[in-house]
Amino acid sequence: MADSDDTQTAPAPLDLPGPGDWLAWVTQRCEDQLTEAQQQVGLVKAGSSDAPVVLTAWNKAETALANAGSVALWAEVHPDAAVRDRADELSQQVQKYVTELGLDRDLYAVLDALSPDGLDDDARRVLEHTLRDFRRAGVDRDDATRDRLRELSERGVKLSQDFGRNIRDDVRSIRIAPERLAGLPDDYREAHAPEEDGLVTITTDYPDLVPFTTFGADAEARHELALAQNNVAWPANDQVLQDLLAVRRETAALLGHDSWPDYDTEVKMIGSGQAVADFIDRVGEAAKQRAGEELAVLLERKRVDDPSADSVATYDSRYYSELVRREQYDVDGQVVRTYFPFEQVRQGLLEVTGRLFGLEWTPVSREEAGTWHDEVASYDVRLDGARIGRIHLDLHPRDGKFKHAAQFDLVSGVAGEQLPEGVLVCNFARGLMEHDEVVTLFHEFGHLVHHVLGGQTAWVRFSGVATEWDFVEAPSQMLEEWAWDADVLATFASNAEGETIPRELVAAMRRAEQFGKGLYAVQQMSYAARSYWFHAREHDDLTAFGDELQRRYSVFPPLEGAHMHCAFGHLDGYSSGYYTYMWSLVIAKDLFSAFDRDDMFAPDVARAYRDKVLAMGGRKDAADLVADFLGRPYSFDSWTAWLAE
Repeated sequence: MADSDDTQTAPAPLDLPGPGDWLAWVTQRCEDQLTEAQQQVGLVKAGSSDAPVVLTAWNKAETALANAGSVALWAEVHPDAAVRDRADELSQQVQKYVTELGLDRDLYAVLDALSPDGLDDDARRVLEHTLRDFRRAGVDRDDATRDRLRELSERGVKLSQDFGRNIRDDVRSIRIAPERLAGLPDDYREAHAPEEDGLVTITTDYPDLVPFTTFGADAEARHELALAQNNVAWPANDQVLQDLLAVRRETAALLGHDSWPDYDTEVKMIGSGQAVADFIDRVGEAAKQRAGEELAVLLERKRVDDPSADSVATYDSRYYSELVRREQYDVDGQVVRTYFPFEQVRQGLLEVTGRLFGLEWTPVSREEAGTWHDEVASYDVRLDGARIGRIHLDLHPRDGKFKHAAQFDLVSGVAGEQLPEGVLVCNFARGLMEHDEVVTLFHEFGHLVHHVLGGQTAWVRFSGVATEWDFVEAPSQMLEEWAWDADVLATFASNAEGETIPRELVAAMRRAEQFGKGLYAVQQMSYAARSYWFHAREHDDLTAFGDELQRRYSVFPPLEGAHMHCAFGHLDGYSSGYYTYMWSLVIAKDLFSAFDRDDMFAPDVARAYRDKVLAMGGRKDAADLVADFLGRPYSFDSWTAWLAE
C-alpha cells in the first residue's frame, strides 16, 4: 500500500509473502507474468500499423517478461532448497518463451513494418533495438537453423543453471590445528574455536577466506585454503563449462559470426572480439613493468621469512601485500578493520549516497517488506519526498546462497506502472569488515543506485542498468572513490572506543593502495584472457590453457592442482566479457575526473552526474551519456595517470 504522502497513482512495492507460502507465491508470480506477456504479444500480433499502439503493447509484454525473469533471484537467495529448485525450473520456462519470441517471424513482421516517423527519440530507439535483437536471435534464418537455435538456447539455460548451482552448493573447507591461526585477528580466532577433535574448520566462504589469506601467517595453511577455493565445483563444472562453450560457439556460427566474442561484442561499446583481445594486451603491456617492480618488493619481503624463496604464489600475494603496507606504508589492516563494524558501514553507506545523490533511505520493517530472511534489510528510496524505489540488502552468507557479490533486479521500474526494486546480495562478515570489503560494498551499492534512479523511464527496455554491458561497472567503480576519502570515512568509520578513523591513517591507506595496482591489472587481464580465449577458440584442456594464460599475463605462477575456471562464475554471466571490469574502470576514472577531490559532495557535479548518467538508464548509448556529462568523449588519460600514480 502506498504511503500517505505518495500520490494516489504512485505504484506500490511488490507484495512479498514474508512468512507465507513462498513456493506458491514464486510460482504464481512467474506464471501470471508469463500469461500477461503472452496476452500483450497477442495484441502486438493483431497486426496494427499504429506504431505507438504496437510499441505500448510490446513494452507491456517486455515488462511482464522482466517480471517473470526475476524469478531467477530466488534460485540464488531463498533459504528453502525447494524454492530455489522451483525458481530454476520456472527460469527455464521463461527463457524458453523468450527464445520462441525471438524466433517468431509473424511477430517480427509486425514490428518490422512499423514506421518510425513521428516517434520520439526513446520510442524510435526501442524500435531499432527490438528489431536488432530479433535479428540477433535468428528470426531471419531458415527453419532448420531456427529450430537448432531454439535447442541451443534451452540447453544453454540449463547448463548455466548447473554451472551456478555447482558453485553455490560446493562450500569447501580445511581443518587445521588452532596454532595455525597465527596472525589472525582476535575476533577471527574467537569465532573459529576448536571442535571436539581439537581442529578448527575454515571454509571457502568469504568471511573465512578473506581474513585468512590476508593475515594468516601459516603459508602452508594459506596454500591448502587456496587449493580448496580454486577447486570449488571441480570436476563437475569442467564438463559443464565445455558444453556451455560449445553451445555458444555453435550459436554464434549459426548467426553468421566467426566467434562468440564477435557475436557478444556486437552490442557492446568495444564493438568487436578482436578489440577485446587488443584491449587485454594493451592493458597488460601498460601494467607489465609496474607489476614486475611490485612483485620484486613482495619477493624481497617473502625472503625475510624464507631466504630460499624464488617466487611469490597467488596465495602469498594478499598476505605479503598486507605486510608491505604495514611495514613500508605504516598501514596495519588489523587496526584499519576496527574502524569498520558492519552495522556502522551499512548505515554510513546509506548516509553518504543519500547526501551525494539527494536521496533518502527509509527503513522498512521485515513484516512490511515481506522479505525471505530475517537478515535482509529493506529501505524505501525517496527523491524530493516521493518514493521512487525500494531496495533489499542481503549481505551475509548462508547455506545455498549465491557466493559472491552482485545486484539482482526484483522489479524493473516503469514510470507510473511499477516501482524499481533491487536486491544486493553479498557475503560479508557480521562483525568487523576489511577496508577492501567496504570498497566492495560501495561498488555493489552503486548498481542499486543505478537500478533505482534509472528505473523512472516509461520504457522497460531502458530501465535501470540497461546500458551496454561493458559500461555497467563504471558507475559502481566510480562510487568506490567515496570509500577512500578521509572526510567521507569520518562520517561513519569509528572504533569501539568511539574514535574516528584518523586522517593520517586514511592518507597512509591511500598511499598504500597505490602499491599493487600493476599486480591487480595484470591478474585481471589473466582472468579477462580466460574469459575471452575460452570462448574465442576450442580448447581440450581448460585447466592447462588457463595456466598458460596465467603465465602469459600475470606475474604469479599458476597454482598447481587448481582448476579455478570451475568456480569462475563470470564465465557464465559475463561469458567472453570479463574485460568489462577494466574497460569500465578506464571510463570510471574519466568520470571521476569531473569531481573535486576536496569537496566530494559538491552538489552541482553530483546532481549533473545523477541526472545525465544514472537517471538516463539505457536511453542513450553509454559513450553519449559520458560525453553529455563530461562535455567531451571519454579517454584513457585519467586511467593512465592513475596507473602511474
